[in-house]
Amino acid sequence: MSDPTETSGTTGAAPAAEPAQGGGGAGRHVRVVLVDDHRMFRTGVQAEIGRTEETGVEVVGEAADVDQAVTVITATRPEVVLLDVHLPGGGGVEVLRRCAPLMSDPERPVRFLALSVSDAAEDVIGVIRGGARGYVTKTITGTDLVDSVFRVQEGDAVFSPRLAGFVLDAFASTDAPPVDEDLDRLTQREREVLRLIARGYAYKEIAKQLFISVKTVESHVSAVLRKLQLSNRHELTRWATARRLV
Repeated sequence: MSDPTETSGTTGAAPAAEPAQGGGGAGRHVRVVLVDDHRMFRTGVQAEIGRTEETGVEVVGEAADVDQAVTVITATRPEVVLLDVHLPGGGGVEVLRRCAPLMSDPERPVRFLALSVSDAAEDVIGVIRGGARGYVTKTITGTDLVDSVFRVQEGDAVFSPRLAGFVLDAFASTDAPPVDEDLDRLTQREREVLRLIARGYAYKEIAKQLFISVKTVESHVSAVLRKLQLSNRHELTRWATARRLV
């Protein structure tokens, strides 16, 4: 795992994106923190958008889990945080909850843009309700990501096109969006374990990802199966896949 304050520009395997040429524009500058539990992806984003002279984006810190994220964001006070939704330690929503005072600072607000592989409604609505200014998927091009970062810095809301529709629908009325009563029975940590089980992780791998013991993982899995009235991890995987939680 990299140092959470690491800002190295070392190149790596970049995400699916096109070169961000000239995305910063004349005189524009924004300080950014990258939060993602995959070091290779962080390295790729850094290489793609972090060429400050070309893009105007300065990557001032990185983090791989919730605790690191809160520490780095508090220390560096960036203008924009690129935040993954699924993180060890409670997920992107937990980062938003713990950084709420920074988001509401009238003089130096820290703004969040979710950058995730997930396009599940639950994930999108969750981080937007938590205070994120937008949500884009990892298929975004480098140029568009740079533009999105600057728009969020300026206070705009930014969404990948296919996500904007149901976000608007969810917030268009005073009625709460539909909820999944079964999913609502699970705690945040149980949801994290559920997703990792559904992705095929072994108990030891989940324990390492979430910084908990294997015995605790087993307890969470048992609780999930009981609450959802499922018999085994195969049924659990089908259940999660049907709800696009994987």
